[in-house]
Parts: sequence; structure tokens; C-alpha cells
Amino acid sequence: MALKHEPTTPYHSAQEALRVLETVARGSSGVTDTEIARHTGIAPERLTTLLRMLRREGYVEQIADGAYVTGETLARLGSAHHREQALRDKLQRTLDRLRDSVGAAVYMSRYVDGEISITQYADSPAAPKVNEWVDFRSSAHATAIGKSLLTQLDHAGRRDHLARHKMARLTSRTITSDRLLLSHLEAQPPTVPVLDLQEYAVGTVCAAVPITAGSSVGCLALSLPVEHAHRLRQAADALNRNAAPVLLSMAI
Repeated sequence: MALKHEPTTPYHSAQEALRVLETVARGSSGVTDTEIARHTGIAPERLTTLLRMLRREGYVEQIADGAYVTGETLARLGSAHHREQALRDKLQRTLDRLRDSVGAAVYMSRYVDGEISITQYADSPAAPKVNEWVDFRSSAHATAIGKSLLTQLDHAGRRDHLARHKMARLTSRTITSDRLLLSHLEAQPPTVPVLDLQEYAVGTVCAAVPITAGSSVGCLALSLPVEHAHRLRQAADALNRNAAPVLLSMAI
């Protein structure tokens, strides 16, 4: 199975952030923003945004003279010892912050060995997670998560998945034609969130954006009660804009 790795806006942001981190890590006594801009070629206004994100996420710290040094998060993720747990903890904190900022339950999902897996999520009484009334592994055709993951596979990979999982009608809005679904997946731009408008469950709308690092296929998603459907596009755009820290954690 081949993967379709088309660059997304979060991907570019994560790549830029990695360049900044590499520059900061080389300067053991601290690096100024002017020096970072000179070494990376990143415009000052863009660099200010990246440094703000990196400070918030704990990847860099600013010392007394205003220079930047590596932060605690980078040290924890860069260590082989307990890295997996450190990554889970970091991703959970990021998901919790995303839940609060977009006002919706958020999910991290991976496509592993031909199956969909929700690896982590963040919900709350004010942002309840979706009721998994049909196993997500068998309902990729109807969910934003499933469709986002399938868009990252090649045509043969998508057909293989759909051949193993019957496209059941879950609501009146569910697409059950593999030809129609494959056409929609092929036309889906990688930079635009995938939507589920009550296709999986009546009363719930969802959106998902791709999170691809190396050979790993994943996505970041959110769900909202249908009475908040008017917020879906805005929340999905916010999710997309804030996906870079998730990608960055996975790339380090």
C-alpha cells in the first residue's frame, strides 16, 4: 500500500518549527531571534509566531538577555528513555488545550495495519465525545476521521479498505456507493478539513485534518452536537491552524 503525502499548512509550519529548533539547539549559550532569522531564512513576523508557539509548547525558553535556549519538552521527547510515555503526555496536553480553544471534543487517530484506531482524545461535559454506536474501524466511509485517513492512502489502499469493510447505511446521509465515495476522496484537497455532516450519527457533526509524519498516517478531528453545526467550519479551520504542534511532537 502506497501513501499520498501531499504537504499541508500544518506540515509546513512543523517543518519551519523544526528548523528553528535545530538552530536553537546548536547555540548552547542561547540564540537571538535575529540570529535565528538569519540562519533559517524565516521572515521576522512568521518567526515571531513560531517562537510564540514553541515557547507555549515548552520546546524553547527565553533567558534573561532575550535569547532562546531549548526547553524541557524538547529534552523529554529527545530522550530515548520513556519517550513513548512523554509523547503521549505531550499530545494529551495539546489535545486538552485544543478542546478548550475550539470548544469541541478532539481526537487523535492513526491508520495502522489496515485499521483505524483512535489513539487519544480530549472531551469534557461541555464538549462531549461522539457516541461510538458503530465501531469506528468498520465505519470509515461515514466518519470524518475515516475519510481523512483514507484520503492519505493511494487508490489501491482505499479499495482494499472498502473491500474489507462493508459500507453500511448508518443515517440517511451516509454514502454507500464505493464509486461515489472514492470520487469524493480523490477530489478532497489535502489542505481542506474533511467533514461529516450527520453521516455517522444523527445529531453529530465532525471535521478532520491530516496528521502525517514519515510513514505514519494519522488525523486530528473534532465533533460537535448538531445544534452547534454553525461553528463547525470555524472550529475546523482553528483545528487545522493548530495542528502543527501535534505534527511537531511526532516528528521529534
